[in-house]
Amino acid sequence: MAGTLPEARAQAANSSQYTAQEIVDAGHGFFGSTSGGLAKVVEKAFQSYGLPNGYILGQEASGALIGGLTYGEGELFTKNAGQHEVFWQGPSLGWDYGGNGNRTMMLVYNLPSVEGVYGRFGGVSGSAYVIAGLGMTVLKREGVLVVPIRTGVGARLGVNIGYLKMTPSPTWNPF
Repeated sequence: MAGTLPEARAQAANSSQYTAQEIVDAGHGFFGSTSGGLAKVVEKAFQSYGLPNGYILGQEASGALIGGLTYGEGELFTKNAGQHEVFWQGPSLGWDYGGNGNRTMMLVYNLPSVEGVYGRFGGVSGSAYVIAGLGMTVLKREGVLVVPIRTGVGARLGVNIGYLKMTPSPTWNPF
């Protein structure tokens, strides 16, 4: 029992963080019946990064033919600062072909304030599915991690590098 106390303390949520159960419940309500693997993906994120202090629920569309674009919109949820609209867009480049529409949950870690989510978050992404899929990527900017968990429809195959630019209002400019 003494060996598990530090781990339990490390995973205990403070008043600004979300537990795995809170995230899974929000995801099941948002993703619906397509969320069979959601608990496993959320568990992997929690094992790797700990407890988030925010999450975003939204939808996005993307397409690629070597270079790609992604556009999305959603709501940022925090325990301390409430709900806020968030829009994202971004380019990608790589061996990547196809298009997809997704429902997206983004876990947000180390968010100092709502304004901390606005900016460019870079990372590497990969997709391989026909008809439907579920996946997770990790994006980072100045110590803030955003972990998009996506489930969607379409046909996509590839690996790319790119970024998502988070903004408080919609824009067509992905750069």
